[in-house]
Amino acid sequence: MHPVRATRYVTPLREGGSLPGLMEADDLGTYVVKFRGAGQGPRALVAEVICAVLADGLGLAVPRWAPVEVPAELAPGEPDEEVQALLRASAGLNLGIDFLPGALDVGPMPAVDAGLAGRIVWFDALVGNRDRSWRNPNMLLWHRQLHLIDHGAALTFHHAWRPEGLEDQVARSAAAPYAVADHALVECAPDVVAAASEADRVDWEGLVDTAVQAVPHEWLDDALGDGDAARAGYRRFLLARLAARAVWEPALVEAVAQGAARDAQGHRVPQRSSSGPPDWLAELRIGPRPRSDEGGRP
Repeated sequence: MHPVRATRYVTPLREGGSLPGLMEADDLGTYVVKFRGAGQGPRALVAEVICAVLADGLGLAVPRWAPVEVPAELAPGEPDEEVQALLRASAGLNLGIDFLPGALDVGPMPAVDAGLAGRIVWFDALVGNRDRSWRNPNMLLWHRQLHLIDHGAALTFHHAWRPEGLEDQVARSAAAPYAVADHALVECAPDVVAAASEADRVDWEGLVDTAVQAVPHEWLDDALGDGDAARAGYRRFLLARLAARAVWEPALVEAVAQGAARDAQGHRVPQRSSSGPPDWLAELRIGPRPRSDEGGRP
């Protein structure tokens, strides 16, 4: 993916904790830019890219992304001190997500086709995304198509990985159950069995390699040695997770069948997996993704 160069900072988007900003670029595009200098750091950008490529390979819609070069000279022109500091800390390559004008936030009780819901839930279980909850679905409806956004909290294994005991870390991550009771789509009768069957037809080694290679070298950390070791680490963890499907898929099917956790009054009860990370973080009828290419800018 070729980088674009940011030409103007338009406005901050204060919905997210990392303070993404809307920026214009020299390709005449407008991007929601997530900054490497934000509190979540470059690993969140790595997770965004890898998950976007994997989701696209599964036929799930995600906004187009591009590396965005943010020049240091943009910072002094911003009157907001917080924004100015963020731009200074993020000079260089950042992540741009295509801005979808007119896109609608999907509310906390979406009615999504069971097949599509199953593919999304299965995908989130694969990458360990616990940030698509009923409180914050992280989905947009654009041109009558559901788009998945905000995957920076996925791939949690890379926040604590280290060379010592790596084999045990991989094994634990590979078999970890996915806490689905909080998922935004758990009440849509997601057909995860059909999704798992579709996943059997994917060339996972090729798709995982494509996803990992798409990550800009500048965002990779040296916790496992160097950038090449980091790429190898992502491949190892993801392929191990796929190899352990016989462990976590049946548990996922059972958890989906149990549905959302509710109290005596019928209200959804927030759940937290004991093995998961801290919780960082309109009624719609939505069908399957059309096969024809309806993407691109309006």
